[in-house]
Amino acid sequence: MSVGLLDHFNIRTRKLGDTVRFYEEVMELTNGDRPNFSFPGAWMYSEGKPVVHLVDIANTDEAQKPDSGVVHYVAFASQGFNSMKQRLKSKNLPFDVREVPGVEVWQIFVTDPNGVMIELNYEMSRESK
Repeated sequence: MSVGLLDHFNIRTRKLGDTVRFYEEVMELTNGDRPNFSFPGAWMYSEGKPVVHLVDIANTDEAQKPDSGVVHYVAFASQGFNSMKQRLKSKNLPFDVREVPGVEVWQIFVTDPNGVMIELNYEMSRESK
C-alpha cells in the first residue's frame, strides 16, 4: 500500500478572480477544465495537471478563513529563480528568499490573496542567483 504523491490542494475563497489572477500571472498556472460542479470555482493546472482547486464561497454564508490554518505552506518544485524574483518585484508582491542549509536549494516564499503561503524550491545546480 502507498499513499502516493500529493495530487492537489483546495482553497475556499471569496476572492475567486484575484486568486485565479495570482495563480495565472504570478505562478504561471493555467485556468483549465473543471467538472460541472453545482458550485463555482476554478482548477489551476501545472504541466497538464490540476494542482490547485479553487472554490468560490462569495455567495455563501461561509466565512473566509484568514490564512491556511494548520497547513503552514504549500511547496512547488520550480525553475526560473531569477525570473520569479523579478516577476514578484514587478508586481510589488512581498516575498522572502532563503537558502536551505546543507542542501543546494534556494527557496522563495510568497503569499496568495487568501493568505496561503506558497514555497517555491529551486535546485541551485540548475539556477543562477
